[in-house]
Amino acid sequence: MKFARQAYAIVTTVVVCSLLAATLAGWKDSPVAAAASKWYDVPLLIAYCIAAMGVIWLGWHCVRLAGAVTSIAKWLKQDQPVNNRPKLSAITKELTRAIDDRVKEYSGTIDRLQNEVKDLQLQIQLSHRQKRNTEAIIYSLRDAVIVIDELDRLLMANEAAGRLFDFDYKNAQHKPIGELVDKSKSVFIDFLRQSRRSKIEATRREIQLAQDARPRTFDCIVSCVYDQRQEICGVVAVLHDITREKEISQMKNDFVSHVSHELKTPLASITAYSEMLADGEADDEKTRKQFYSIIQNQAKRLNRLIEDILNISRIESGLIKVEKKPVSLTILIEEQLQMIKGYAEEKNINVITQKPIVYDQVYADRDMISQVIVNLLSNAIKYTPSGGSVSVETAVDETAGIARVTVNDTGVGIPPDEIGHIFDKFYRVDANKKQAKGTGLGLNLVKQIVEKVHDGRVFVSSQPGVGSTFSFELPLATAQMREPQSTQSLQR
Repeated sequence: MKFARQAYAIVTTVVVCSLLAATLAGWKDSPVAAAASKWYDVPLLIAYCIAAMGVIWLGWHCVRLAGAVTSIAKWLKQDQPVNNRPKLSAITKELTRAIDDRVKEYSGTIDRLQNEVKDLQLQIQLSHRQKRNTEAIIYSLRDAVIVIDELDRLLMANEAAGRLFDFDYKNAQHKPIGELVDKSKSVFIDFLRQSRRSKIEATRREIQLAQDARPRTFDCIVSCVYDQRQEICGVVAVLHDITREKEISQMKNDFVSHVSHELKTPLASITAYSEMLADGEADDEKTRKQFYSIIQNQAKRLNRLIEDILNISRIESGLIKVEKKPVSLTILIEEQLQMIKGYAEEKNINVITQKPIVYDQVYADRDMISQVIVNLLSNAIKYTPSGGSVSVETAVDETAGIARVTVNDTGVGIPPDEIGHIFDKFYRVDANKKQAKGTGLGLNLVKQIVEKVHDGRVFVSSQPGVGSTFSFELPLATAQMREPQSTQSLQR
């Protein structure tokens, strides 16, 4: 560094001397020389000299500053202990202190940024985990779920939504919902857009949509999603299929309506004739007996209706007590024929039976199967015109382990479009209502007893104007006898 200073001094002196010599050489002939003869130009010359000296002084301090920086760099490179370093000048100490402060400040900033990066990474991981959990919940729901953004593009949908609207829910993200949903279900799209425009947090509506070629009712709930600025950033729709609930509700309403109607008819007759008796309108014994007979028959009808309703309710709820044991179908048929023999004779209907089968025992509840047989026989006689015939047959299939009872009639028959409903509660064929009175519970009770209580099957075939055939199958007692069972309760 000393050599640099000496070189700077020598070079500076030579340059200054050369400049002075060149200046003095041209001094004589220059206008300045002529002017220098005047006393008032001396200060200008002095100013030139002072300026030159200032430049020399400034250059000298620049050399010293460069030397200080070079020394610091050299010490840092050699990594010498601080105690072994020579004393630094004031400017070097200030520079070192400033560098240390800046390094400490940047170190604190870097640590803070690293912590913020770690926090952001944790938040991102939590967000991804929450997203996966949300998607897993949505995909596992049986209800249809659809999520769209503020531009009506699909963000998420589950399998139920894909089946309902017939699109690939896995590969349909970011596509316009209007292109994914068929125009026949545009009522749903209109509901989504209307809810988004109204900016209501949650809206509920029942909508009708076709699925599997039949209309279904859905309880649709649409909710708007808001961002931090309280602007709508998406819409979530959940569609719950309430078709079955609506059907059950309608069935309950129909049941109450039918029961009320069926109960009112015999009650009205009982009330009317009892009032006439009380008012003394029956003057003679014959009239009184007639009124008594009507009241008694209507009371029996009312009792049968109540018993049928209670039995069906017990069977459906699984609370009915069943006492199964081996019984002969032939014996049960003969017993029920004796009960309705008078009814058949009144209508001039011929009842045909077959010869008893050697073994036709089934493992069943005696009273219940008796009720099945009497219901089928009474229906056959009821809807058969005078002069017709009703036949009862029993068959056994030992290979299949079943026994079958068949009741044929030459009655009015059942239209093909109504034959699928004859086992429904309170259902009666419109064309046959004038033929005979009834509650519409007898055949439903037959189906409940045979199929639900005894694991059998019921069949029907009919042709209008020709007649009908009702039959039922029950398991033979042979297989059941291998594992004797005592009195049991139906648990289904």
